[in-house]
Amino acid sequence: MNKQKLKGNLMMLLTALIWGTAFVAQSSAMDSVDPFSFMAARNLLGAIVLIPVILIFSDKKAKSDQKNTWIGGVVCGAILFVASALQQYGLVYTTTAKAGFITTLYVVLVPLAGLFLGKKVMPVVWISVLLSVVGFYFLCINENFTLAPGDLLVLLCAVAFTVHIMVIDHFSPKADGIKMSCIQFLVCGLLSLLFSLICGPASPQALLSAWIPILYTGILSSGVAYTLQILAQKFTDAVMVSLIGSLEAVFATLFGFLFWKIGYIDNGNVTLQQLGGCALVFAAVILVQLPLKKGEKYETS
Repeated sequence: MNKQKLKGNLMMLLTALIWGTAFVAQSSAMDSVDPFSFMAARNLLGAIVLIPVILIFSDKKAKSDQKNTWIGGVVCGAILFVASALQQYGLVYTTTAKAGFITTLYVVLVPLAGLFLGKKVMPVVWISVLLSVVGFYFLCINENFTLAPGDLLVLLCAVAFTVHIMVIDHFSPKADGIKMSCIQFLVCGLLSLLFSLICGPASPQALLSAWIPILYTGILSSGVAYTLQILAQKFTDAVMVSLIGSLEAVFATLFGFLFWKIGYIDNGNVTLQQLGGCALVFAAVILVQLPLKKGEKYETS
């Protein structure tokens, strides 16, 4: 492995670490503020953080379609709001370990979404889907053979993130990616603020008590991690970026358990059954992203 590729892989590893630990921050924030207020603070801060990123990393010579940049940003922001709300409310009723791995199911759901666009899917994808479904059963079904409300919400969140990825895939070739991301954070933040005002906004004291999770998710998870991902893709291939990025679920589990042990959160315990489910879901995520033979691809039109 050359130094440039190693540099990109290490950047993506740090990105996955930040995103994975963000589940702990999101969960702990629910002890102080409501989901909509937290989402508003996080996303508006993320939009602000991306402004200097735009000034530094945007290619001023590149000709991007401003119309598609704005349309893509607004649409993605609305979908991100739905996905984030489902995830944030799900974290109130489930563990960070479950939330991390269930959210990662979007990696398997994305090629499945291609079926609705008339694309054929290779058998390896169906194997991954079977593994993920079995893993999801062991991860989320309790002793009474029922799903917890939080698990269902996070599963719907994974579906929403699948739609989010498909929309980005449509607009990104025509738009300025960093500007579109900033717009989506702004839209998501404003929608969150609106719903927060309708439902009853958090008090300034409550927001101050959650300042660490807000700063962490707003600056690091949104701003820094997004920038690292952009830089990483300059040095390493897309398959490796996706593979390493999926490790966010592993970090969510490990750090959720760690912070539960030290008493920072109260819902991070992991059972052997859940670990088995995590292993199966992670295996599905890895399998669907393994490099194919030359000339092969997962989806064909």
